[in-house]
Amino acid sequence: MPHRSYDHYCAVSRALDVVGDRWSLLLIRELSSGPRRYSDLFADLPGISTDILAARLKDLERDGILTRQRVGPRSSMVLYELTPAGTALRPVLDALSVWGTPLLNRRRSTDAVRAHWLALPLGRAIAQHISSGTVTVRVGDTVFHVVADRAGSVSHHDGPALAPDLDLDLDLDTAIAVASGDLPLTAAASGFE
Repeated sequence: MPHRSYDHYCAVSRALDVVGDRWSLLLIRELSSGPRRYSDLFADLPGISTDILAARLKDLERDGILTRQRVGPRSSMVLYELTPAGTALRPVLDALSVWGTPLLNRRRSTDAVRAHWLALPLGRAIAQHISSGTVTVRVGDTVFHVVADRAGSVSHHDGPALAPDLDLDLDLDTAIAVASGDLPLTAAASGFE
């Protein structure tokens, strides 16, 4: 498929030429906490077709947003990982998450949900209560950790932290309530007073 462009001499237009296709930013969201296999991406993006997933991965690799590498015995497994250019999109995801959080409202019966999709708003909620540190977050079977620093930067990563300052265990409904702003983190967990 030829590379499409808005053909506007504008920074926003050029950025959208690279990441503006449907599913692209959600793929970047999936990769923002660490490398993923194709099957993991497919499983965590309900509604995407295999053709579209393969096309978006190829486009994002061509544009320098992610890399594809074979790993493991006989290089049979392929991992996708963000490049520094892809990682630099984190503030864009954060801004979209801040803007979109009030739109969450009530969860519809047709809405897919994955606990790790809550990492951005949960990370913001955690950062409001700790000036810096690392917090392991468990939501059901999903485990990730949030790192906040004194400069106000917040990131999330797959798996538990090696030496967390705090542990946060939430069920999915409580995590959704905290992420959507319906429940303060202090009411959901101890250690965040």
